[in-house]
Amino acid sequence: MRESSIVVRPQPMGSHTYTESSRLQAAGLRTATARFEAAARIVAIPRAPQPIAIVDYGAATGYNSLLPIGAAIGAIRKRTRSDHAILVAHTDVPGNDFTTLFSTLADDQDSYLKKDSATYASVVGRSFYSQILPSDSIALGWSSWAIHWLRRVPVPIPDHVEISYSADQEARRAYARQAAEDWRDFVAFRGRELAPGGRLLVLTVGLKPDGTSGFEAAFDAIMTALHQFVRDGLITAEEMRRMSIPSTGRDEKDFRAPFHPSGRFEGLSIEDVELFDGEDRFWSQFQSDKDADAFGANWADFLRGSMFPTLAAAVDAEAGASRDRRSTRRRDFVDQLHAALAAQLAAAPARMSIPLGLVVLEKRRRAA
Repeated sequence: MRESSIVVRPQPMGSHTYTESSRLQAAGLRTATARFEAAARIVAIPRAPQPIAIVDYGAATGYNSLLPIGAAIGAIRKRTRSDHAILVAHTDVPGNDFTTLFSTLADDQDSYLKKDSATYASVVGRSFYSQILPSDSIALGWSSWAIHWLRRVPVPIPDHVEISYSADQEARRAYARQAAEDWRDFVAFRGRELAPGGRLLVLTVGLKPDGTSGFEAAFDAIMTALHQFVRDGLITAEEMRRMSIPSTGRDEKDFRAPFHPSGRFEGLSIEDVELFDGEDRFWSQFQSDKDADAFGANWADFLRGSMFPTLAAAVDAEAGASRDRRSTRRRDFVDQLHAALAAQLAAAPARMSIPLGLVVLEKRRRAA
């Protein structure tokens, strides 16, 4: 999804929704949910009738938010009256699929709205690289699988679609600058919004020790398919050159950079940083059922929802292309890329590397 030059989340394409493809992403939520619930047990909460505000930054369709926010609400309810209002705000850019988000909140069996009658949901259509909500108003903040999307493509990546696998040093420096600026801005505005004693938990893509963002087999399959598409005439070499995914992983030094040297930034401090390998649930399923075709299809489905829209945007991007031609070519491109990746990944099933980073930020309480 795009807000001017801002890129925060990919759009669903066709009937394949982001919620369907994001089920792999839930694999990284177990650790983060436990930490979020722990934060809810100790975070400062306002006295009634002021509502207790929880924010989901980069909500997409809401799927990855239901269980963590539900767990936090359960922890808060042990500390306050059952009629003390809780307000949950889901934020994303204006182009987000808010219709599906509303449906998720209303209909999903895990929706917190089904479990607490004094909890109210709202949405805000605005980029989280700006201030979204009033200062000193938020008790708990949550963000999962969102902050790795940069607000813009800094420069084209000439030799790959993902920056950590590029050998172009100029592009790597440009991406590093953009990633640092985006993280600094994201943290700064959250520092304004969090109330004293509030906490923010961020779950995002990390980096492996070799500096890559993981998902090697997926990116190898994508590059193999794109080169074949150029040879077959499905896309042009120029279209492939324009395909750059505005995403980057971060390591501990990246997360801590805005807080040096004092350890504080915009009233926030880092309570904890944890880097860990996320579970590849598709691999776990394959180990159980030995269904290689299902393994390849599941990964292709995930990539279709999370990366293909960005790649497809480079197809027929010229101003003179007709809307019908552009739509047809992009649809064909996505369908054939999905088929190619499903076949490649099914041919040699292997566990996917999924490096993750979890950051817990705290805003200092005011002195009594």
